[in-house]
Amino acid sequence: GCARDWDGLTCWPRATFGEVVKIPCPRFFEEFTTLISSLLCFPNEGFLQRNCTQEEYWSEPFPPYTIACGFDEGSSKGPEDQKSYYSAFWRVYTAGYAASVTSLITALIVFAAFRKFHCTRNYIHMHLFVSFILRAVAVFTKDAVLFADETMDHCLMSTVACKAAVAFFQFSILANFFWLLIEGIYLQTLLLLTFVSNRKFVWWFIFTGWGAPTAVMFAWVLTRIHQQNTGCWDDDENGVVLWIIKGPILLTVLINFIIFINVIRILIHKLKSQEGGGSHSSHFVRLAKSTLLLIPLFGVHYIVFAFFPESTGLEARLYIELGLGSFQGFVVALLYCFSNAEVSSK
Repeated sequence: GCARDWDGLTCWPRATFGEVVKIPCPRFFEEFTTLISSLLCFPNEGFLQRNCTQEEYWSEPFPPYTIACGFDEGSSKGPEDQKSYYSAFWRVYTAGYAASVTSLITALIVFAAFRKFHCTRNYIHMHLFVSFILRAVAVFTKDAVLFADETMDHCLMSTVACKAAVAFFQFSILANFFWLLIEGIYLQTLLLLTFVSNRKFVWWFIFTGWGAPTAVMFAWVLTRIHQQNTGCWDDDENGVVLWIIKGPILLTVLINFIIFINVIRILIHKLKSQEGGGSHSSHFVRLAKSTLLLIPLFGVHYIVFAFFPESTGLEARLYIELGLGSFQGFVVALLYCFSNAEVSSK
């Protein structure tokens, strides 16, 4: 029959002699397909077909991309315009991650350079900073490995390097959410316990913050190898496998939401009873403000998209997860370091 084929826009699967293969339009048409087809009255079938001929080569796609995917070749919006759009978007999130990495590294240096900042609270902040740095590095690595070569055949691409890049990217996201959970747990611990054995807790926090994501990734990698070892592991053909990662993230978001409600309740109770005054209490208040802002900021968007297929709301995902998400590291550094009165005094 006919071998798998990359036509520059779509990956066509292997087919037997005489078979007609039917696939949906590429995702990048999704943003403008409905609008263009409704305005210009083009039939928007949304599917393409190719026939594996007797000579064992692929026929041309029918209907053509221009008809099946609902845009006019003469229109101002076509694949080249989409390519330009994504190129501009790439520049935006690259700048965002670069700004985040720069600010986070600066914050790490500040916390490490002055002994005054050597405490459990700031140690936890530093691990959160590192997780965001890893996330930015993972995005840059993934872009370099998967998308640097425009002539690359994505239909046949299935290298150890690209799989490792995707696995590293997933690990960095997991580490982000687990360290945000650690921030929430530590805040609640400070508010509930008058005396906290810092040495006792900090190692448990480190073990959980890095150990749990490592265990989840180990399970995900083994599952991909044995059950879905296709492409570069960046597809979503089997949504169940992706839930190995989604499940723990949603669990951390849920626990953090419970902590969020409980911390607000504790703070209201303390304010009403006028407990705990002085400078020591001000540390709690500053930490509470920062953490309580981050919990809904980083958790709500994930819950919104988690229960939908990866192709749903593609443009919104791009803006939130890449556009706005690329600046999250900068926000974290700003809240926990640069807006800190103690740091400003230095």
